[in-house]
Amino acid sequence: MNAEATAPGKGMKITMIVLRTLMGLLFLFASITYLFKIIVPPPMPPGDLKTFNEGLMAAHYLMPTAKVIELACGLAFVTGRFVPLASVLIAPIIVNIVGVHTCLDHTGLPVAIFLVIANGFVAYYHRDRYAPLFRS
Repeated sequence: MNAEATAPGKGMKITMIVLRTLMGLLFLFASITYLFKIIVPPPMPPGDLKTFNEGLMAAHYLMPTAKVIELACGLAFVTGRFVPLASVLIAPIIVNIVGVHTCLDHTGLPVAIFLVIANGFVAYYHRDRYAPLFRS
């Protein structure tokens, strides 16, 4: 097989750039507003989501760590550098986002689904970079 036969098409490349950029901007916005306290979230109504959020905040290191990872991955996605690594690093955070919006708060489910699809597409686009990880 020659390189031209395995190279992604122009449309796939453009789609990947658009999806990774949108995903990167979303993570940049979420991390910057949290880390620099630009937007103060309104108080949450009582319930499971509030209890879950209070638990996250009680572990003082967890949210800042997640937001720094989101910031680094957002920068990687927007700049196009280290994208395969960013895709792997952000995957557990996306899984948690999906879990929260599936089980506790359905309002963010469309964004969570977008993140799964976008990160899945980015990972698929870079699948050749992951192949060595699956060789014994």
